[in-house]
Amino acid sequence: MPRLKRLYNWFEMRLQLEGPVKEAVLHPVPKKTASWFYVFGSAATTLLALQIITGIFLALIYVPSGSDAWRSLDQLNHQLYLGWFLRAMHGWGSNFMVAVVLVHMVQVFTFGAYKFPRELTWILGVFMLLMTLGMAFTGQVLRFDQDAYWGLGIGASIMSRVPLIGGPLVDLLLGGPIIAGATLSRFFALHVFVIPGILLLFTATHIWMVVKLGVNEWPMPGRIVRRSTYLQEYHELTKKDGLPFLPDALWKDLFFSAAILAAVAVCAVVFGPFGPGGQPDPTIIQTNPRPDFFFLWIFSILSYLPPSLETPFVLIVPIIGICILLALPLVAGEGEKSWHRRPVAILVLVTVAVSFGVFTHLGTRTPWSPHMDAWSSNPVPPRLIHDASPLVRQGAVVFQAKQCRNCHSIGGTGGERGPALDDVATRMTEDQLIRQVLQGGGNMPAYGKNLSPPEVTALVRFLETLKPAGQQPAVDASQQEQKALASQPQP
Repeated sequence: MPRLKRLYNWFEMRLQLEGPVKEAVLHPVPKKTASWFYVFGSAATTLLALQIITGIFLALIYVPSGSDAWRSLDQLNHQLYLGWFLRAMHGWGSNFMVAVVLVHMVQVFTFGAYKFPRELTWILGVFMLLMTLGMAFTGQVLRFDQDAYWGLGIGASIMSRVPLIGGPLVDLLLGGPIIAGATLSRFFALHVFVIPGILLLFTATHIWMVVKLGVNEWPMPGRIVRRSTYLQEYHELTKKDGLPFLPDALWKDLFFSAAILAAVAVCAVVFGPFGPGGQPDPTIIQTNPRPDFFFLWIFSILSYLPPSLETPFVLIVPIIGICILLALPLVAGEGEKSWHRRPVAILVLVTVAVSFGVFTHLGTRTPWSPHMDAWSSNPVPPRLIHDASPLVRQGAVVFQAKQCRNCHSIGGTGGERGPALDDVATRMTEDQLIRQVLQGGGNMPAYGKNLSPPEVTALVRFLETLKPAGQQPAVDASQQEQKALASQPQP
């Protein structure tokens, strides 16, 4: 013991940690806050630690490249001892973390803990929620299976709709115009370094403010928050009816965190890891990809919205929601905390929760596209290839073989996710058609790596025949002007 004491004193003299640690674990909290309603923040921190530990081990095996990512995960699932369990703990830990953080935010809102002097604590919590969702999304992309590929395609499509900077944002996100190896490298850096680093910084600051400002007291009806008197009233409450955080409140946090870890382990054993599903292939359209549960609600809404409302919704509604959350403590920083005296706030909370639950449930059975029943067995209308050249007919074969009709209709039959192609030749020039096929755009994936140059040429020749009778095909106005200038006699 004397040797351990000397060793302890040697480190303490240099680190000076005893004072801050004692302040953190022994700071008084109101007696009623040492309850089971206040354990979600500690559980979220525990799950973050689980994600970091399991993520470090996974990063030792995972290869962030387009050709090896899927194979490395498949190796973890089937070849490495307990590799499947490690992936399952990480995947289910992510789901539990998002759920616990959401519950914690609801508890903080219900108890009015965003009011003075904890406004910045709430604002930081909103950013921590966004970082948690960012970790979940980037983690799903790293699975790089069919769901991940199409989910990232939809995410890039949403980002491309941002006015003025949409294109550069997509290039920055994907590392180019298409989903490729550079895309995985960027998402790997985001998932392993950038987002966890920011989240750890936010978490440390969040905990520091909780220790310094104290744990929110139990909301009692009639106990009004006033900036001029609240701090004095809170300190009087902790002196009169307070308990040290250790051990009176900490044991509940430890017990609940242990129960959450046990639940994650049970789900990992019973349900196993998430994917990976089939290897990503943009030519395989007969798939029904869905995001993980925390994004199902927006997936469901986008499936039911008319196409004309998709862009306004994805660009405006989330920003408005985030701004409302950030402005909440600044606008309503004083007043009642008790939910008994805040009926409008509780009604809004219940409405949002029910809507979230309904759309999440619908997302479990909502098809990725409302109409996806036009498979490649449906023949191209004979009139389109009756007098066509061999090259155009070969293009029609490519059109069928690559299952383009799952998303596009011709002659009134086919999918409705993409635009009808009956007049595509009047809307797009040859160069635009080639670029669209190779690089994709909007909700359309890039087929540059899945079509040979002869196939691209044949497909574009076929698309150039799709126009109403009597109408001229689209032309490049700049090229026409150049030809006109070249044909003029020189002086």
